[in-house]
Amino acid sequence: MIVEKLDTFGGHRDPVYTLEQGSMAEQFFSAGGDGQVVQWHLDRPDLGELVAKVPASVYALALHPTSGLLWVGQNYEGIHLIDPARKQEVSSLKLTSAAIFDIKFHKDDAFVALSDGVVAVVDTDQLAVRKHLKASDQSARCIAVNPVERELAVGYSDNVVRIFDLMTYELKQIIPAHGNSVFTVAYSPNFQQLLTAGRDAHLKVWAVEKGYTLQQDIVGHMFAINHLAFSPDGRLIATASMDKSLKIWDAETYKLLKVVDRARHAGHGTSVNKVLWTNYHQLLLSASDDRTISVWKLIQGYSL
Repeated sequence: MIVEKLDTFGGHRDPVYTLEQGSMAEQFFSAGGDGQVVQWHLDRPDLGELVAKVPASVYALALHPTSGLLWVGQNYEGIHLIDPARKQEVSSLKLTSAAIFDIKFHKDDAFVALSDGVVAVVDTDQLAVRKHLKASDQSARCIAVNPVERELAVGYSDNVVRIFDLMTYELKQIIPAHGNSVFTVAYSPNFQQLLTAGRDAHLKVWAVEKGYTLQQDIVGHMFAINHLAFSPDGRLIATASMDKSLKIWDAETYKLLKVVDRARHAGHGTSVNKVLWTNYHQLLLSASDDRTISVWKLIQGYSL
């Protein structure tokens, strides 16, 4: 595998914490510590557009698939709904005074992970809270939706992953998953595996249809794994770490294929917080504490 750095997007004044796909393949959004929400175009690296500015850090962005509105989770304030085309806020929900770490959609529900341990279920049409799922006193950090098994996986700072029923919101299973906070959870494209990772730097693979039994336990990085994502074709996994590196893994064998770092690839100089695998030529994006977003092209077919 060959990894080529195509571009660096700069302009944020503080760490970049989150990335989200735009409505078109070449578009994406970024946000972070400076409260700025920026829309970028992969075919026009010089064309960054400020679509919103909020007065606190943003850890979570989510583009609603039907309305096209961008949900912005503002630290200590709530949810802002932004129309990216008009660069205007169209609605807001004073949901919480807790930090918002993740937002995921399923049908008419938005699931919002909060630092007080609550997962808020919000009706996306009415913009009203349906339910508070309170299963821990420690932060709900990350969410993954499995529409096949009708389950919701939530990773928490108490080292546990909890599985909820997607329809009834009932707590179905508690998985003592890690030795420290769980920062990222993701279902495989076929929904047969759940991948989890976090502060203990382990990447773990759980067999969904076997009651979430542990399949693999990999020491993935030197320091915390902040995020992971599957490639659009489902063949690769990218992990982002506090150790300043990205790693690329085979999604079938979980074999390490490539380490992307500063020394070898002019990678990031500080913690890598988020990855986003786009449908635009399958380019991979990474966001960092160094206030930049890097654009990577991966060419398969080469050995290490």
